[in-house]
Amino acid sequence: MSLLRRPSSAAEPGPEESAVRAALGTVLDPEIRRPITELGMVGSLEVSTTGAVLVQVLLTTSGCPLRDTLERDVTAAVMRVEGVRAVRVDLGVMDDGQRSRLRDVLRGPGGERDVPFARPRSLTRVYCVASGKGGVGKSTLTVNLAVAMARDGLRVGLVDADVHGFSVPGMLGTTDRPVKIDDVVIPPVAHGVKVISMGMVVPDGQPVMHRGPLLHRALQQFLTEVHFGDLDVLLLDMPPGTGDVPISAAQLLPGSELLVVTTPQPAAADVAHRSGGLAARTGQGVVGVVENMSWLPMPDGSRLEVFGSGGGAAVAERLSRGSETPVPLLAQVPMDVAVREGGDAGTPVVLAAPDSPAALVLSDLARTLGRRARGLAGRPLGVVPV
Repeated sequence: MSLLRRPSSAAEPGPEESAVRAALGTVLDPEIRRPITELGMVGSLEVSTTGAVLVQVLLTTSGCPLRDTLERDVTAAVMRVEGVRAVRVDLGVMDDGQRSRLRDVLRGPGGERDVPFARPRSLTRVYCVASGKGGVGKSTLTVNLAVAMARDGLRVGLVDADVHGFSVPGMLGTTDRPVKIDDVVIPPVAHGVKVISMGMVVPDGQPVMHRGPLLHRALQQFLTEVHFGDLDVLLLDMPPGTGDVPISAAQLLPGSELLVVTTPQPAAADVAHRSGGLAARTGQGVVGVVENMSWLPMPDGSRLEVFGSGGGAAVAERLSRGSETPVPLLAQVPMDVAVREGGDAGTPVVLAAPDSPAALVLSDLARTLGRRARGLAGRPLGVVPV
């Protein structure tokens, strides 16, 4: 409960209830990112002629970790209404009926469980960030792209699809856990990105020992039970290789595109080509290739090519030969100590050191991918034969 007062003026009129409700409509739930009025989170509301306002806010769970944030935002919004002199916020908890209605608001009546990003009318751009082998910086790249896109104003979701080797929560610096409302899961938000990972649901240090069917099921749950809402971009951090999860992602998200990550050395490029070749078998497109750790900038301005050169261009050229459209080399990301430091600290380099060499390249790549229009494949065009 909070109580905030401001000095009164005898000439100041009392507030209108409609104005108070309109102000409450500007408050977003910090987890779901939708107005609390739309979610049924506003319970009773009392507005007195003296300017005192009592508002009841219903939390989805009694242990809501962001209750203080919600209380503060409600208080601030109502205090901006003309004539309001004091605000008191009482926090309650939704009952079963209210939670059920909230679930219907989030998922729609009937609670259909499908992959919203696979619907023909979905406008969300879906990128599966893939590599042929581990250690090429794929997760670091995915996290920085997601955060850079969110910083630029896009609505971004991130699925850590590396069920066995998850690392995204640590790189984003979040220890928050998803909130479950009946059978709807609300993902945590880190640096403006809605994110879900197996690392958020298993105890620290416990290995995930899933085989084929369970891996498919885990990815399916991430895509059907987690409520991301309307997104501009969904990024999937894929496990390396061409095994169960990449195949399942292609089946569950037929309109998705692969972003292939490699390093300059020929051995890594050869394996990365196989990962991109999966798209030809599954019907996915390849949006392009990113060469990571391309060189190390030296103090004198020269470049030290630690892992050789040409790997990214070679992968792009080989994938282009097997594709109907050219596959470009989208970016070459230099080695940068700030990248490692940002990942270890939980603040990605595009935020921690935005002017560093790697951050500049990653930010440009994020803008390129974020501006691309979703393809027309599988989407209804509103045309009927006559």
